[in-house]
Amino acid sequence: MSLEDELLKQRLGRIREIEALGHRPYGRRFEFSHTIPDILAAYGTKTAEELSPEMRVCIAGRLMTLRHMGKAGFAHLQQSGERLQVYVKKDIVGESDFQLFKLLDIGDIIGVEGYLFRTRTGELSVHVEKIEFLSKTLLSMPEKWHGLEDVEIRYRQRYLDLIANPEVRKVFVTRARIIASLRRQLEARGFIEVETPMMQPLYGGATARPFVTHHNTLDMDLYLRVAPELYLKRLIVGGLERVYEINRNFRNEGLSTHHNPEFTMLEFYQAYTDYHGLMDFSAEILAQVALDAIGSAEVEYQGHKLDFSRIERYSMREAVVHFWEGEDRPGLDDVSNPQWLLHNSGKATPGAALTAIFERRVEEQLIQPTMIYDYPVETSPLSKNKPEDPAFVERFEIYAAGMEIGNAYTELNDPQEQRRRFDMQLAMRELGDEEAHQMDEDYVRALSYAMPPTGGEGIGIDRLTMILTGSGSIRDVILFPLLRPEGRIDLVKHLRDLDTP
Repeated sequence: MSLEDELLKQRLGRIREIEALGHRPYGRRFEFSHTIPDILAAYGTKTAEELSPEMRVCIAGRLMTLRHMGKAGFAHLQQSGERLQVYVKKDIVGESDFQLFKLLDIGDIIGVEGYLFRTRTGELSVHVEKIEFLSKTLLSMPEKWHGLEDVEIRYRQRYLDLIANPEVRKVFVTRARIIASLRRQLEARGFIEVETPMMQPLYGGATARPFVTHHNTLDMDLYLRVAPELYLKRLIVGGLERVYEINRNFRNEGLSTHHNPEFTMLEFYQAYTDYHGLMDFSAEILAQVALDAIGSAEVEYQGHKLDFSRIERYSMREAVVHFWEGEDRPGLDDVSNPQWLLHNSGKATPGAALTAIFERRVEEQLIQPTMIYDYPVETSPLSKNKPEDPAFVERFEIYAAGMEIGNAYTELNDPQEQRRRFDMQLAMRELGDEEAHQMDEDYVRALSYAMPPTGGEGIGIDRLTMILTGSGSIRDVILFPLLRPEGRIDLVKHLRDLDTP
């Protein structure tokens, strides 16, 4: 029998001992008077003289440390990422509860009742008078689990990560604040939250490869959405003039520190505005999100101080000139010259060439929050052309820490031009571009009923959370990121084999 199996058998045996003492190994409802964070906030600064046996508390938590000292012992309980020490003395809790205390393992969940005091070392603690057993852990915590650092275990067993690393919990609390701030700001400006299909007969709204599934009853293939955009704009046509969705998107793409196939976006659409209006709006909401989430518009990220209260703006051409490194820096005339662009990129069209040069030369240098506007038409099939330069569209992207966190544009609302753009994308698909947009005839039909001038934007929740929490990988801000299968887990078999009377 392996050591792991032996420990598992011992803990199964303790369950029977716990039951013999009159306790349930998997308890029921427990009424606590305070959470551990509540106690630390209310009493953490009080002196020993200010505490008294009248300050009674009833708390619950997971056992994180355990120290036996003859007829007494100390332990730490953890709840909501905070810890509080408890002191158990046989003369106070009685024989039965003290025997229960001696049966505890690190990782068990218990409830205790008692009063607050400070130990001789000054640590705030609960002087326990009663113990209630709430849930038994059968598995040993991994070696060095305090401050668990094994990345594979952290992502695959997020429950252990959250137990062992309180700072991880803070990341996801911050993520929740980010989403709450975005929702609050949009609703204060008259936006309404809607839901659109996640399974779609035609995928669209972004140039990306989809995941495919099949509906048996209708005998038809469906696609997990790559974006909700075309459905949200149908609602603009229908008269819902300010809509948003905090949505899960799915793109059949590679994995990296900045990419996960399943991710979260905020998308919102506002009638009677354009990309200039959205640039101003975006600057306001991002600065406020930072304030709401971390208490400051400035954030430290991988050695850089980013300031969301000051978002710079460059056209794509200006950015290539401004951020170009090397002695051969071009001028605006160069980046406006089709021959120069084609010569320096190897792409087939000037617009594709400018985009490729920007991605290669500029993107990683956009550390400070920056808006890049005016994109080539080839890369923006759903955006409205610039009247003075039809080769470009009224679009901008938001960058920070060298990665894109937002994408927005004045929406194309001319159904005939939209049909031509879809035709252009179909031609690109025939040339081998698997991510080119499909023709969506119903969307063209919707536009034919007239969509008002509209601005639309998407903001990546995961990447924004990375920046505001100082996280180096997108997997650090997704509770359950996609991972390769780990192989067979034999725990169920072990439990069956070891569960002997």
